[in-house]
Amino acid sequence: MTKRTVTEQYPDAQPELPPRSRGVIGLFEENCTVCMLCARECPDWCIYIDSHKETVPAAAPGGRERSRNVLDRFAIDFSLCMYCGICIEVCPFDALFWSPEFEYAETDIRDLTHERDKLREWMWTVPAPPALDPGAEDPKELVAARKAADKLAVQQEAARTAETHADEQARAAEQPTRPMGDSRQQAEQSEEEGRE
Repeated sequence: MTKRTVTEQYPDAQPELPPRSRGVIGLFEENCTVCMLCARECPDWCIYIDSHKETVPAAAPGGRERSRNVLDRFAIDFSLCMYCGICIEVCPFDALFWSPEFEYAETDIRDLTHERDKLREWMWTVPAPPALDPGAEDPKELVAARKAADKLAVQQEAARTAETHADEQARAAEQPTRPMGDSRQQAEQSEEEGRE
C-alpha cells in the first residue's frame, strides 16, 4: 500500500522470473537411457517415448556383444502437462531440466506436443544451477570422486616407492662383493702394519 503500482509493459519488457521458475521442460538427449521412469511416473501420461534396441559389438576380442536402447521419439504434450516436475525429479541420469521459457502458446492444441528436437532447443535456455551454500556438504558424487582419486594417488606412490626400492636392491646386487677371507687377511695386514 505504501508503494506506487507499476504495470510491467509485457511483451515489450520481459518479466524478471525467479531462478526456479517452471516454464517448459528441456531434454538433454545424450543423457537419456530410455529407462522410461519419467513416462511411468507422470501422473498425466503426457510423455511419449519410443525406442529400439541396437547391438553393440564387443569392446575387446573374445568379449560378447551387448544391446542398448536407442531413443527414437521423446515427446511431451504440454496441453496435458500440469508442470508438477515429477519427471525431472525421477530422472536418474539428469536428462530433463526446467527452462524458464514460457512463451510457447499455439493457436492449435495439437501443436503443444513438442518432439525431441523442440525439447532440445529449450535445453539451451536452462540456467546454470545456483551456487551451493558455503556451509553445505559436498555432493556425494564429488566426495566419492575425491576418495577414489586419493586412493589412486596412494597406490601410485606405493608403486613408485616399491620400484625405487627394487632399483636400489638391483644396484646393490650388481656391485662386486669381496670374499670374507680377503677382508680378514686385509684387516690382519693392516693390524700388523699398525704395530710396526
